[in-house]
Amino acid sequence: MPQRKINVAIVGLGFGKEFIPIYQRHPDAHMYAICQRTQARLDEVGEQFGVDKRYLDYESLLRDPEVDAVHINSPIHLHASQSIAALKAGKHVACTVPAATSVGECEEIVAAAQRSGKNYMMMETSIYTREFLFVRELRDSGKSNSCGALTSRRWRDGPGIGKVFRPCTMPPTP
Repeated sequence: MPQRKINVAIVGLGFGKEFIPIYQRHPDAHMYAICQRTQARLDEVGEQFGVDKRYLDYESLLRDPEVDAVHINSPIHLHASQSIAALKAGKHVACTVPAATSVGECEEIVAAAQRSGKNYMMMETSIYTREFLFVRELRDSGKSNSCGALTSRRWRDGPGIGKVFRPCTMPPTP
């Protein structure tokens, strides 16, 4: 029997709207709903991407039994509380960075994920930027094969992390 697609709801449609086409193209995801505090923005993005299920209120979205996973792109000060609320509501959570604004909030997220049995993922999403996806599509479509490799580098520095130089490379075109 085929596995049912995961119904995803995106919260916050500034940066968050960039993920709608990714979920729409993913074979295991259904771009089910969007959530935004302003009606005009909610309708604009919903119409642009053909998403019919729309919420102005985050709590109403969490009460929808059809939502399997929530992708949080709201203002930073809401990340932890919204992640915890979604986990308590039985939803899987993906949240843009940072996950929280304190170690205590991080501990609360971990505890909520453990209690719920749902997945939590803090998403460092730089690999999914428009620029990366555009170059990858050029390569994959055969429109350009002059890009032998795409590499990015980032400094990661912070308490408990140390300075780590992490290269990320897209494999060359065969």
